[in-house]
Amino acid sequence: MSAAPAQGAAAPLPAALDALADQPRVRDLLATAVTEGRLSHAYLFVGAPGSGKHEAAEALAECVVCPHGGDAACDECRRVRHRTHPDVRWLRPGSATGYLVAQVREVIEDASLAPVRARAKVYVLERAELLRGTAANALLKTLEEPPEGVMFVLCARTTASMLPTIVSRCQQVPFRAVSPDEGVEAVMRSCAATREEARVALAVAGTPARATEFLRSTARRQVRRLVVSTLDALARDDSWDVLLAARELVAAVAVPLADVKEAQEAALQESQDFLTAAALKQVEDANKRELTARERSGMMEALTAAESVLRDVLLRCEGVGQPIVNEDAAATVDRIAAGCDTAGALRALGAVARAADDLAHNVSPQLTLEVMLLSVKEALACPPSSR
Repeated sequence: MSAAPAQGAAAPLPAALDALADQPRVRDLLATAVTEGRLSHAYLFVGAPGSGKHEAAEALAECVVCPHGGDAACDECRRVRHRTHPDVRWLRPGSATGYLVAQVREVIEDASLAPVRARAKVYVLERAELLRGTAANALLKTLEEPPEGVMFVLCARTTASMLPTIVSRCQQVPFRAVSPDEGVEAVMRSCAATREEARVALAVAGTPARATEFLRSTARRQVRRLVVSTLDALARDDSWDVLLAARELVAAVAVPLADVKEAQEAALQESQDFLTAAALKQVEDANKRELTARERSGMMEALTAAESVLRDVLLRCEGVGQPIVNEDAAATVDRIAAGCDTAGALRALGAVARAADDLAHNVSPQLTLEVMLLSVKEALACPPSSR
């Protein structure tokens, strides 16, 4: 797959790739491929969670579908960032053990269709290391003989368990882990944030690019504040209060989804005149999957916020001199730590980890939060150990 080569003087760095400032080698490699028209039909982004693989996949998709080569400002680029572009598909494993054959077959069928809006189509597969068995072999055939104008971006933590023939059919791009200090500096460069705000955002969102998005989202920051206040109130709340708090959190996570749903409906309305009924149904199904994925992503962010606070509680219980992450919630951390011991804090963290696992296994967000908060309340209601 290739992009149109630049004319005359060397083309500037595509603005969409500015998001990869903390991965300069990856940014430069992709920029060269875009500006020189040497894009591969398949990439394999490999790195630890939080290294920026998904941000890179999003930026590359913008460069592919944008009529201006990734200006990060046009409607096409905005649709990619909102994950509402009909020609950019994001996929996650359909089960806890990996990708389903039906998922891959649907992708193969969809790849044979012409793009809806752009000149090309992009398929991003998260957790590609979970492509196994028949599903992996089904995708391999398409990677060997890809349709014209189709790009695959596989994101994996490691290639150790991947089918060697899939790895060999992709251009492998390694991502380095970003140190906490580098991440904080990157966030502070990207937006007007204090060091304390940057640390909190990184703890919640994981990568500098996502942390910057978090800080710019009033709704997401409100979810985190709600998580902190909910944990603070657990010692005083009865079971009914906890259930109401879980419902409030789920509703808060859903607030940012209203804009996404509106954008999806607008895009679908624009496409009705030139898409077949079958194609429209595929877009509608993809939109529903995307909304579900975004809700679960928002829930995972809320769980990560809870985990961060409870880790700070553990530091207090252990008397460690290390600064806590949630400095703005220091009073809450101190109150919780004063009412429990190390064992209780560890049990509470275990409840959050189980909740994350439940979400990954498609347990309803409401039930997941209810069980987690009740378990955390029970875990923290233990007498402090003598020190």
